Amino acid sequence: MGDKMNYPNGIKKKQEEKIITYKNRGMTLENDLNITNQYYIDNDIAYIYKKPTPIKVVKAEYNNKGYRVIKEAYYSEPSTTDYNGIYKGSYIDYEAKETKNKTYFPISNIHKHQILHLRHVEKEKGICFLIIRFTTLDRTFLLKASSFLDYLDTNKKSTLPLKFIEENGYLIKNKLLKRVDYLEIVDKIWRLS
Repeated sequence: MGDKMNYPNGIKKKQEEKIITYKNRGMTLENDLNITNQYYIDNDIAYIYKKPTPIKVVKAEYNNKGYRVIKEAYYSEPSTTDYNGIYKGSYIDYEAKETKNKTYFPISNIHKHQILHLRHVEKEKGICFLIIRFTTLDRTFLLKASSFLDYLDTNKKSTLPLKFIEENGYLIKNKLLKRVDYLEIVDKIWRLS
């Protein structure tokens, strides 16, 4: 008979092709944080959300479904940090960044107005930090804003070495429901009750 195979209804099944998509690449940390923050909200743990980027609409038109579509807009002001909210009566504010680098984080990924914002929140005694993910290493860290700002004030380098982050930051363990459970570390550092 040989190696002939009979398929049901005489139809050969095609191998499923794997579709590679690059949509939302670089957004995994943001997605994980949004899922984590939603978990915090749904379980009455904290109210922390992603801040919208302020834009000014210049031109908008209605499409054939009656929805208004923005045709032209610009950023009306520089945004501050990515996330803010309240946890156990304390104000929380943080910036989240990803890098593909394996040994350092480029400081240029954080804009001057964001650094100024971090300084203001620190001055007012808010809980302020960076969450940095090294995507190729699959490692995510929480770094206090004070440590980051001290580094900026004492170094002229354009990068933040991974070694510095490992020594001064806190590794955030990946979890299922709270994918980036940074509040576990916030509790340890700031001793919130």
